[in-house]
Amino acid sequence: MRRYRYEIDNVRAHLRSLWAVIAIQVLVIAALWFGWSRAPERLTVHIPPDLRSGATLAVDEVSPPNVYAFAFYIFQQLNRWPEDGATDYGRAIFRVSPYLTPRYRADLIAELEQKGRQGELAYRVRGVQEIPGHGYEERRVDLLNEDAWIVWLDLDLLESVKGMTVKRTAIRYPLRVVRYAVDLETNPWGLALDGFGAEGPRRLTDAELDDDGGTDGGA
Repeated sequence: MRRYRYEIDNVRAHLRSLWAVIAIQVLVIAALWFGWSRAPERLTVHIPPDLRSGATLAVDEVSPPNVYAFAFYIFQQLNRWPEDGATDYGRAIFRVSPYLTPRYRADLIAELEQKGRQGELAYRVRGVQEIPGHGYEERRVDLLNEDAWIVWLDLDLLESVKGMTVKRTAIRYPLRVVRYAVDLETNPWGLALDGFGAEGPRRLTDAELDDDGGTDGGA
């Protein structure tokens, strides 16, 4: 009888150890589920274009080349009026509105209304393109703080009305870019244009066009 009692005690002790293991596993599963539920559904990592020397990236870090590429792409889309500025400008503002801060969007709508009243948009075709030799360099992106930058774009502004060229000007645009991750579904960049910095756009001189002698407030 004593031997049977020892066997029963051993079985009970084994069951207790199994219940302890099950309890630990439940706790681990609960902790993993809690961590998974707290993780973001979408993660944006800004990878720099040149990885020949490797890169160490933080999730919330935006590299200067990415800021420059964002500013140029969105600004170019904003200034693309393929047929008639009277309708194309408003469509462009609406199309890129997720990439504009509310303040800058309001400024653009006010400009649209003013130019429309003055007859400066009818039948006007517009486009901007990067000036050859004036592309991205480190000095073209000024870091203001961890959430704001000034991007210096040197662009050719081309405008025509009914097939006749009315403007071709080389302009330096100091664009202000800010972190704006309010809706990653419509704005996966997590960035937005916030208008012009410094003293605003200005025409480039012949000397600056010849040798790109530096950016105002840049490097």
